[in-house]
Amino acid sequence: MKSPKYVFLFEEADGKNKRLFGGKGAGLAEMTRMGLPVPPGFIVTTEACQHYYENKRKLPKGLMEEVQQNLKKIEEKTGKVFGNPQNPLFLSVRSGAALSMPGMMDTILNLGINDETIEGLIRITSDGRFAFDAYRRFIQLFGKVALGVEEREFDEILQKTKQNVGALYDTDLDADHLKDICEQYLMLIKKRKGVPFPENPMVQLRLAIEAVFKSWMGKRAVDYRREFNITPEMASGTAVNVCTMVFGNMGFDSATGVAFTRDPGTGENILYGEYLVNAQGEDVVAGIRTPKPIQEMKREMPKIYRELERVRKTLEEHFREVQDFEFTVERGTLYILQTRNGKMNAQAIVRTSKEMVQEKLISKEQAILRLKPSDLEQLLHRRIDPNFKGKPIAIGLAASPGAASGKAVFDADEAERLGKMGQKVILVREETKPEDIHGFFASQGILTSRGGKTSHAAVVARGMGKPCVSGCDALHIDPKERVATLGTLRIKEGDLITIDGSNGGVFVGEVPTVEPEISKDLLTLLGWADEIRTLGVRANADTPEDALKARQLGAEGIGLCRTERMFNAVDRLPIVREMILASSKEKRAEAIAKLLPLQKGDFKEIFRVMEGLPVTIRLLDPPLHEFLPSAEELASDLRNIQNLESALSSMENISKAMKFLDPSFRESLKLLEHTLGEITEIKEKRLDKKLIRKQQETLRKVKEMMEINPMLGHRGVRLGITYPEIYRMQIQAILEAAAELVKEGIAVHPEIMVPQVCTAQELKWVYQLVKKVQKEVEKSYGIQIQFKFGTMIEVVRACMRAGRLAEVADFFSFGTNDLTQATFSFSREDAENKFLPLYNERKILQDNPFEVLDVKGVGRLMMITIEWGRKTKPDLKIGICGEHGGHPESVQFCHSIGISYVSCSVPRLPIARLSAAHAKLKERERKPPEKYDPDDVLSIFF
Repeated sequence: MKSPKYVFLFEEADGKNKRLFGGKGAGLAEMTRMGLPVPPGFIVTTEACQHYYENKRKLPKGLMEEVQQNLKKIEEKTGKVFGNPQNPLFLSVRSGAALSMPGMMDTILNLGINDETIEGLIRITSDGRFAFDAYRRFIQLFGKVALGVEEREFDEILQKTKQNVGALYDTDLDADHLKDICEQYLMLIKKRKGVPFPENPMVQLRLAIEAVFKSWMGKRAVDYRREFNITPEMASGTAVNVCTMVFGNMGFDSATGVAFTRDPGTGENILYGEYLVNAQGEDVVAGIRTPKPIQEMKREMPKIYRELERVRKTLEEHFREVQDFEFTVERGTLYILQTRNGKMNAQAIVRTSKEMVQEKLISKEQAILRLKPSDLEQLLHRRIDPNFKGKPIAIGLAASPGAASGKAVFDADEAERLGKMGQKVILVREETKPEDIHGFFASQGILTSRGGKTSHAAVVARGMGKPCVSGCDALHIDPKERVATLGTLRIKEGDLITIDGSNGGVFVGEVPTVEPEISKDLLTLLGWADEIRTLGVRANADTPEDALKARQLGAEGIGLCRTERMFNAVDRLPIVREMILASSKEKRAEAIAKLLPLQKGDFKEIFRVMEGLPVTIRLLDPPLHEFLPSAEELASDLRNIQNLESALSSMENISKAMKFLDPSFRESLKLLEHTLGEITEIKEKRLDKKLIRKQQETLRKVKEMMEINPMLGHRGVRLGITYPEIYRMQIQAILEAAAELVKEGIAVHPEIMVPQVCTAQELKWVYQLVKKVQKEVEKSYGIQIQFKFGTMIEVVRACMRAGRLAEVADFFSFGTNDLTQATFSFSREDAENKFLPLYNERKILQDNPFEVLDVKGVGRLMMITIEWGRKTKPDLKIGICGEHGGHPESVQFCHSIGISYVSCSVPRLPIARLSAAHAKLKERERKPPEKYDPDDVLSIFF
C-alpha cells in the first residue's frame, strides 16, 4: 500500500482545499499560481498533524524524508543551500488551520541560523548588526516555542543589556551588543535544558514542525476553538508552512507590514494597514513597536506602495472577498507572505457587502451570506453618549469599535478569575500576546500602550466584537506593580475605566453610553434578506414603545404580548393585589372593573402602532402570588411592627420612672419625652390596627397560595378557569380595543392566545368564553370583529394532542422556554446556576438548551406537533415565541420544519431576519425532499 503524501510545494497544493492545507497554506498556494511574489516553500498537511496525535505525538514515518526532498527543490529555486555556511538558506515555519485562528498557534522565523551559517549571513549582507539581530530573534523564538524556555527570561536579558548600554529601543543596539545577547541566550538555554542549543539545521526544522503541531493543542488554541465553537468537523489539526525566509530588517530599504484591501473598521474602500521599516513581521502583529499607517509609505517607499495597490486589486478580484495580507520588503523587493479573508467588525462587513454588490464583485445572496447573524451582535454594542462632555485622559488608536467600562486589570489570569465571578473588567497591557486569549474572553474590552490597529490585540478584539484601544503610548503601564500612570495620574488595579474603541479615548470612571443606531447600509442588507426569506419574523413586545421599536426594526407583527407585564406597572399593581385579596366575587369584580379600561388602553396603543399587522396577546400566565409580596417580606414587616411596639413600651416605662429621679435628670427627661412624642406619632401610623390586620391577611393569603412547584402549578389556563372573571376582562379589553380602532378606520388583527394548555377541553372552555364576550362587544359596538384564536404549545401533552387542539385553534405558538423545562425536567434557574455549566464542560450536553434549541428532543416534539396539527388543519399557522426565536441555529431549524414565523425580543429582530434568509439560502444548496422525515431534518444539524 502506497504511503500517504504529507508534503506539497506551494505550486502543487490545491488552493481551494483549506481542510488539508490550512488557510495559510491554501492562500500561499493560490497566490503562487496567481503569479504574486510569494517566496518558494512547501506545506506539511493537516493529515500529518492528525497522524501525530493519533500516534502518541510522533511524526509520521517518512515525513522528514519528504521534507528533505522538497527542501532540495527550494534550494534549486533560490540558489541557496539549507545549512551551508557559504550561501545559507533560512526558513520561516508557520502554522495554519482550516479556519483562521490569529496568533493562537506558534511560528518560528529565521530558522537555520547557527554559529557557522551566521558567518555566511554576515559575508553575504556585509551587515553584522542585521545578522546578530536575526540570530537573537531566532534563539529566543525557538527557545520559547520548541524548547519551552520562559520568554520572560529572554526579555530580562535583553532589557538588562539595553539598560547597561543606555539603549532605549532594540534598534539602538549595535552588532557587538546583539552578539553578546545571543551568547547569553545560548547559555540560558543550556542552563535550563541541560543540553546545548541545537546547531544542526535539520534538527531545528524537525523540532519546529513538532512545536507547531503541539501548539494545536496549546491552551490558547483550545480556548479559542471553544469560545468560537470551532469543532473537529470544521478544523482538525494544523498544517505547517515552511517558506523561504525573507528579511524586513536588512536596513532602511526593508520593511514588514500587514494590510487589508479595505478598512476593517469602517469598510471604506482604501488600502489600509501598517508597516515598520527595518523590522520583522512579529514586531507588527505582536505590538512590540507602534507601526506607521500604510499611507505614509506613499512618501517613504512610493514604488512599494504602488505595488501594494496592484496586489490589493488582484487579491480582491480573485478571492471576491476583503483580504488581510502580510508582506515583507527585502532590500527594495516586495514579497507577499500570507493572505486570508479579513476579520472585520460588523459595521465594516455591512458596508463592504453592500458596496461589493454595487461593484458587481458579489451577488446579493453572497452579500447576505458574508454577514453572519452573530456579526450583528456587534452592532448592538453601546457607544459613548454624545452628550457626555468629559475629556479622555489619553488617546490611543481606535482599534475595534464600541465602548466598554470595567475594572482595570493588568493580568489575563486575573481578568479570567474576575470575569467568572461576574465582574466587568478591562484588560490593560503593554502589548497583548496570544497566551492572553483567556483574558480577552473574560474582558469587556482591551487597552494596550503599544501596538497598532493590526496588532494581535486589535485583530482578536475585532473578531470578538469587543472594543479595543491600542498604541496608547501616553500611558505607562507597569504590569508588575499593576498600575498605569499618566503624569501624576495613577490607575490602580480595580479602578473603573472606560475605553472608546471607536475614537481611541480612555476615560477614568464609568462613562454614560447609549444604544447603537442601525445604519442605512444594514437596512439595505436586511431588505435583501427579506426578499430571500420565507420564514416570518415577529417581535415579543409588551408596550407601545417596544411595539414602535419592533416596527422600525422590521417586525411583521407581534408574536407575543405578555399581559402580566402590564399588571406589574406601578399604577396597576395595587389594583391587581386588591383583586387577588378580594374576599368575595363582588369585591374581585370591583377591582377587575378598574383594570379593564387600563388594559384596553394598552391594547389600543399597541394595535395602533402595529396597524395592519397581527398582534398575538397572551392571556394571563403567571401564578397570582407573583403579584404579591413574598411571605418572607410580609413576615419580616410584622416582626418589625412587633419590635417597634415592644421598644415603645420600654421607653414609656423609662419615662415614667425618670419622673421620680433627681431634678438634674429633668433636661434628659424633656428630651426623652420629646423623642417619645415623635415616635408615638410613628407608632400611630405604623401600628394602625387595620394595617396590621391587612398585613396579616395578606400573609395568610400568600401562604395559602404558595405552591411546591409554581412553574407546574396554578397558572395559565388553569388560572383562567378558576377565576374566569380575569380572562373575561382581558378578552373584553382586547375586543373592545379592536372595535374602537376599527371604528376609527384603523386595520387591526388581534390574536388571542391561551397559555399552558394541555387538553382540548381547556381550550374549548376558553373559546366558548371568547365567543360569548365577542357577541356582547359586537352588539355593543354594532360591528363585527375579526380575530384569531390559538394556543401556546409549551406542555408535552399538548404536543401529543395537537390534532385535537387544532380543531379549535387557528394557530399554535411554541413557548420553547417552558417546553424545554418540561422536556428535560430542568428548572431553568436552578439548572443554569448549578449543573448546566458542568454538563457543557464535560460534553454531557453540547449546549445550554435554554439558549440553543434542543432539536433532538424539543425539536422532535415540535415536528410531531406540526405534523399532527396540520393533518387536522392544513393551513394551521404555527409560530415560536420563546427565547430561541432569535437564536440563529434555532431559526434555521424552525425554517426547516415548516414553522410559519419566529418571534423574538426586539433587539434581536435583525438577527432573526438575517438568520431566516441564511436558512433559505442553505436550503437551496441542500435541495431538500418535498416531505421531511424527522431523522432527515435532524441530520442537517448533527
